[in-house]
Amino acid sequence: MTGRRSIASLVIFVAIAATTACDRGGAVADPVAPSLEELSSATYTGIYDEAVTLVEGRWEGEPFVEGGASRPSAGLVDHFALIGDLDGDGREETTVLLWESSGGSGTRLYLAAMGRSHDDLEDLGTALVGDRVQVYSGRIADGRIELEVVQAGPGDAMCCPSQLATRGWTLGEDGLVEGETTITGTLSLDSLGGPEWVLSELGWGKPVSDTAEITISFDDDKVTGSGGCNRYFAAVAGDTPGQLAFAGMGTTRMACPESTMGLERNYLKTLSGASRYSFLGGRLVLSCDTDDGPIALIFTPREVSSGVPGSSG
Repeated sequence: MTGRRSIASLVIFVAIAATTACDRGGAVADPVAPSLEELSSATYTGIYDEAVTLVEGRWEGEPFVEGGASRPSAGLVDHFALIGDLDGDGREETTVLLWESSGGSGTRLYLAAMGRSHDDLEDLGTALVGDRVQVYSGRIADGRIELEVVQAGPGDAMCCPSQLATRGWTLGEDGLVEGETTITGTLSLDSLGGPEWVLSELGWGKPVSDTAEITISFDDDKVTGSGGCNRYFAAVAGDTPGQLAFAGMGTTRMACPESTMGLERNYLKTLSGASRYSFLGGRLVLSCDTDDGPIALIFTPREVSSGVPGSSG
């Protein structure tokens, strides 16, 4: 009997110890960081006086004027997430970008840190990044959220930011707290160099087929890339921040299936009308003027094209 009591006591002790370790978060697997799918239907505070709950990544309020079309709205930048431990507890949180519009010409960008409390999502803090601020890239390093941004500098119109900066936030008791900003330069075509950009959408909300990869690379005053079948090349110029134009575009002359060739012709025709460039949550957006009206070409940098732009462990 003494032996049985000893075994029973040991089992109880181990169970209590495991429960205690679980409560402290030290001896069990850490919860998985919230996914973008979960966060597309999460509740966020700090944007308006009242919390907003997204439905399929979007929220809309009541019209400002009864029967009017203008109304407050907000949504998730659904391709951008930074994953990492923000509070040092060994568990990873997910940081996302949210946009907000109150019916005017501006669109404000917010940063939101989301964690997990048991089985529920937990809003840890939301911070305003700014009006019409563009995010080039992001990371989490040593518990600090860092964003490379394009923002309005001295003399810039709100529509056309040109100042490059690195900004950072840490998670405190009262939510996200922004630290010092480092100004890093002025937006130019040099900002497009470095990564190879892979086309993800030919027009907003119109993803391209994954059977043909379309790319573009910038190198000083030249661009090269693949249209899905042929290589193409052109000269590029842009004396004003955010503006560009292509000239002398040419291609190789390989033959591919008509579906691929049709996509390539459509892309190159659209690309030839490019007049502006900007960044959205780590993606490059080329705004193009075409006979059918303005069309956007949206690219993802090669190094994160198979994952989440800007994600960091």
